[in-house]
Amino acid sequence: MPLPTAPPRRTGIRRPRLRPALVIAICLAGLAPAAVSSAAEATPRPPDGRTLQNQLDEFVRSPGGPPGIIAVLQRGHDKQVLRAGVADLATGRPPRTDDHMRIASTAKAFSGAVALTLVDRHALRLNDTLRKRLPRLPRAWGSVTLRQLLNHTSGLPDYTDDPAFLEEVIADPRHRFNSRRLLDYVADEPLRFRPGSQYRYSNSDNIAVALMAEAVTGTPYEQLLRELVYEPLRLRDTSLPQGYRLPEPYLHGYDVSPPPPPEDVSELLSASGVWASGGIVSTPADMTRFIRGYAGGALYGKGVVRAQRRWIDGASEPAGPGRNSAGLAIFRYATRCGVVLGHTGNIPGYTQLIAATPDGSRSLTFSVTTQINRTAAPAQLRQLRAIQENFVCALLSDGGR
Repeated sequence: MPLPTAPPRRTGIRRPRLRPALVIAICLAGLAPAAVSSAAEATPRPPDGRTLQNQLDEFVRSPGGPPGIIAVLQRGHDKQVLRAGVADLATGRPPRTDDHMRIASTAKAFSGAVALTLVDRHALRLNDTLRKRLPRLPRAWGSVTLRQLLNHTSGLPDYTDDPAFLEEVIADPRHRFNSRRLLDYVADEPLRFRPGSQYRYSNSDNIAVALMAEAVTGTPYEQLLRELVYEPLRLRDTSLPQGYRLPEPYLHGYDVSPPPPPEDVSELLSASGVWASGGIVSTPADMTRFIRGYAGGALYGKGVVRAQRRWIDGASEPAGPGRNSAGLAIFRYATRCGVVLGHTGNIPGYTQLIAATPDGSRSLTFSVTTQINRTAAPAQLRQLRAIQENFVCALLSDGGR
């Protein structure tokens, strides 16, 4: 059906090797997080800019720390950018807000934005099932609804855990997958649990969301992103590629696991293998515009916003600051200083947090140039969440600058 109304490539790049630790990180990145409570240490008042900067500097200098961090705090039209380390170890230049980067699982918020806009335009319903919209998928999955896909209660097996998929990634990290057939890797598997009965984060969910959106509109998901998300929110440097290249300039992502030196893994993986679950490339500037509009409900009406914010127990991967609860392709982070809504993500070379107040007036975009999650780096994740909670406190305080 019709859509409802309402750079040059570089050549000669050396193929990176896959370190054993990075292989483990790829395999485990989609596992559901165990902890949802805050790991931050209480402080008597919100930290000021100097304190925040010191925390970033110390995190970068710590053993196994990321080569670079950039954080953007915005209160209304007042923007504050803090950075530590470098965007590129080879040149030493600092991170910038126009640097491209892999946004990892924060891309799931984009698939949520597409789906919920179509719900608002009555092209989709939250109770639409896979049986109705994607009848080619296994019959055993047929009762799963769009709502359950969006809040990770579907029970779909995660294709990124499948041995055949992992074997292909390890053999050729830049392999060009057919993004529309990623669920075929687990098509012979039953649901992990009865749909709606429990929460379990799965990369398969957002692949199915994108396929549902394509099925009801007859429009490629990439075009839906442009028309329903990028253009309304004025995103200028955001795209969903199929290959492994990044547009210039870009924030280089690194594997910092032993042995040294850090390995540049920015262009290690083909985006086709994660597609709607984590393949989008964007910039800190665009992600700031996105989360302010998305968390603030700018893309659809109040009824859809209310449905999106029906919270259940569940955490993003990696867990965000404070206590986490899951909505429809968005998470609620209840910190000691107040609540923000957003999403996190991690992929080789990058760890991301985007968050904003429920009215979208204040936002935080926090990008780290190495992969940090509870499996590969649990101590670092606790430290990162503590720092992120302090940034949220500064964001919500009028004296945080």
